[in-house]
Amino acid sequence: MRRLYIIFNMAKTTKNCSFCGRTETQIDFFIMGQNGAHICNECALQAAEIVKENSVSKTNALKIKKEDVPKPVEIKEFLDQYVIGQNEAKKYLSVAVYNHYKRLMQEKTSDDVEIEKSNIIMVGYTGTGKTLLARTIAKKLHVPFTIVDATVLTEAGYVGEDIESILTRLLQVADYDVKAAERGIVFIDEIDKIARKGDNPSITRDVSGEGVQQGLLKLLEGSVVLVPPQGGRKHPDQKMIAVNTQNILFICGGAFDGIEKKIASRLNTRVVGYNSIMEIEHIDKSNMLQYIAPQDLKSFGLIPEIIGRLPILTYLEPLDRAALKRILTEPKNSIIKQYDKLFKMDQIELIFEDEVLDYIVDKAIEFKLGARGLRSITETIIMDKMYEMPTSQEKKLVIDIDYAKSKIEKANINKLKIA
Repeated sequence: MRRLYIIFNMAKTTKNCSFCGRTETQIDFFIMGQNGAHICNECALQAAEIVKENSVSKTNALKIKKEDVPKPVEIKEFLDQYVIGQNEAKKYLSVAVYNHYKRLMQEKTSDDVEIEKSNIIMVGYTGTGKTLLARTIAKKLHVPFTIVDATVLTEAGYVGEDIESILTRLLQVADYDVKAAERGIVFIDEIDKIARKGDNPSITRDVSGEGVQQGLLKLLEGSVVLVPPQGGRKHPDQKMIAVNTQNILFICGGAFDGIEKKIASRLNTRVVGYNSIMEIEHIDKSNMLQYIAPQDLKSFGLIPEIIGRLPILTYLEPLDRAALKRILTEPKNSIIKQYDKLFKMDQIELIFEDEVLDYIVDKAIEFKLGARGLRSITETIIMDKMYEMPTSQEKKLVIDIDYAKSKIEKANINKLKIA
């Protein structure tokens, strides 16, 4: 520790304060530092006041005012501007985020009731908007928010990223303000990719499946975790940052491809007697995810401990033809509006005929790519025009159905198909 020396007798040599320049005759005493630097008692007091004020303002910045907290209805209305449909998932997300704010504002009372966090898991087909919901809601929040991918996570000591790297991303978003990061929200995408690879985990070590789930338990439940500030692998000489995850809200999302079979199997096992058969007839087989239950996640490969730490389970509905067409044009950040803006930057007016929009939707349904397929198909149609138009003299571009069909037929679009 650096030593500071207080000099009371300065009669033999004349010293000046390195901050204000006053001499020893004008102050009570000096505090001497390294390389002959001095600070007088009055400057030291002022410095202490500045540090105190800065600490108080930083603490107040972490406090969220109740009037600034968006209500669930307001959060959902904001999501509606960017995400089409998925009302059920939006409600769950809006309530979870609102309750998270209230948890951060709760004060200790005599009744000893402490609001615990409720982590969420969202299940939905690819391209239905799980990641888009997370990115959109991040715009509305007043707390640090980050999105991480579970596919790169492995057990400590194996090739890949440690589980603690999730918190490293949150720290980076919070500018390494630990107190702010400890009140943030983390969206873990592709959570289904860390499902148990087999029924008997003792045969081989499942370092990117069940091993990662075991490592996530301490984060989801709430504990003090030592996090490497720059990410990467931990080593003994590395400086660590202690982060308490007790108040961090975790939202998980995954496609869980094939879980419909697990749901159908569970529903069929309940068939006992005539009444049960009648109930099975009312099941909507086109949207099996609406019947999802925690036991289905267990059958898919998530361990019971991690399912218990994700108490709120919701689903995203499959996108039908009407929803896909709305996604093309209606949201603030719709695909057509994005391409329209790109061409406007070159003073070119872009027009898609209605038949072309229907054609794009039909192809997206055919290739089973969801909303992501819309961008791929649209890009294929107008790629040549994006190459030619900036150097041409034309100021208007109309995409008709014949042009769209010709581009799709010429392109090697079959690579987009899912077997």
